[in-house]
Amino acid sequence: MNEIAHNLAQVQNKIFAATERCGRAPEEVTLLAVSKTKPATAIAEAIAAGQHAFGENYVQEGVDKIRYFADNSEATLEWHFIGPLQSNKSRQVAEHFDWCHTVDRLRIATRLSEQRPAELPPLNVLIQINISDEQSKSGIALSELDALAAEVAALPGLVLRGLMAIPAPEPDYEHQLAVCQKMADAFASLKSRFSTVDTLSLGMTDDMDAAIAAGSTMVRIGTAIFGARDYSAR
Repeated sequence: MNEIAHNLAQVQNKIFAATERCGRAPEEVTLLAVSKTKPATAIAEAIAAGQHAFGENYVQEGVDKIRYFADNSEATLEWHFIGPLQSNKSRQVAEHFDWCHTVDRLRIATRLSEQRPAELPPLNVLIQINISDEQSKSGIALSELDALAAEVAALPGLVLRGLMAIPAPEPDYEHQLAVCQKMADAFASLKSRFSTVDTLSLGMTDDMDAAIAAGSTMVRIGTAIFGARDYSAR
C-alpha cells in the first residue's frame, strides 16, 4: 500500500470513529480529498485507492487536472471547486466542475447559471457562510442566507445543495462544536425549505470530529491525505 492509500485509509477510519461516537452512519459523511497544488500522479494514487471526489481551490489548476483525467482515467470522478471565485473565472467553473462550494453573491450565481452548458446537468452549488465573521474570509452572514438561497434556488443552471463554511481555527473542541452547531442549525432550516438541499460541507483536518458530531455531510481533507502543500510550483 502506497503512502496516499495508507493516508486515505487512516482518514476513513477517523471518519468511521467520529460517526460511531455520535451515533451516525459512516455513509452519511463524504470525504472530499483536497488536491490543490498536488500533481496528477498523487491524485492518480488516490483514485487507485478508491477516492473519486476531489476539491480544487484554483480554477486553472483544477481545469487542467479535470481535462487530464478525462483523457487518462476510466474512473468516474467528481470535481468540486472550493476556492474564492472571481467573476472572470466563473465560466471555467461552470463549464468544467461538478460542484461549486463558494457561492456568496447573486452575481456569481447568475453567471454560473448562464454559463453552465446546456448539455451538462445543472451545477451543484453550496452557499458559503462566513460563520466566524472573519474579514479575510469569503462568505455571507447567516442573516443574509434566506434571501440569497431563494434567489440561487430559482436559477435554472444550478441546483442548490446546501451550505459550506470554513470556521476560524479553534483548538478547543467545545468551541469548535458550538460553531459547527450554528452551521448545522442553518442547514436544517434550509433543508426544510428546499427539497434539493442535502449537503453541509463543514470540517477539515483539525475540526473534523466536531463537524461530524454537529451533522456535517462532507469533510474537506487535504494535508492528511496528500501531505504538506507545495505552493512554490504555482
